[in-house]
Amino acid sequence: MRLTSYTDFGLRALLYLATLPEGELSSVAKVSALYDVSRNHMVKVVNQLVKLGYLQSQRGKNGGIRMACAPEEVNIGQVIRALEGNLDGIDCNSPVCHIVSVCLLKSALKEAMNAFLAVMDGYTLKDLLANRDELQRVFGEMIPTLVLEPDDESE
Repeated sequence: MRLTSYTDFGLRALLYLATLPEGELSSVAKVSALYDVSRNHMVKVVNQLVKLGYLQSQRGKNGGIRMACAPEEVNIGQVIRALEGNLDGIDCNSPVCHIVSVCLLKSALKEAMNAFLAVMDGYTLKDLLANRDELQRVFGEMIPTLVLEPDDESE
């Protein structure tokens, strides 16, 4: 099963922010630069994560984004369901498929997606941070090389 880049970036943002000390703020600019992702795209993802209650945002000069809940409270299967647009695995209407009434592919893909989500339901963000020290080391090595525009630091 392939996730959309939207979901991928959302999971990556959560991974980075969860490695920070509790309550520490970061910026969308920093998160997008860490993963070499369009800042505009990351803003959309982060805004949805804020609406879903996974992240908090603080506006102003000393603003930024941070985790809104503990990593053990973030179920990866639920995050995927919230961020993915189409969990059917296939769109039989674009273009219109003439064998829809007799095709078994959609139900097979749905079964596979349900199995995938069942596995992901078994993981929390805390589980994905089992190597937190290694993640922090890698992020720490990357941060000094990032080029951020000064105005972007205060999201």
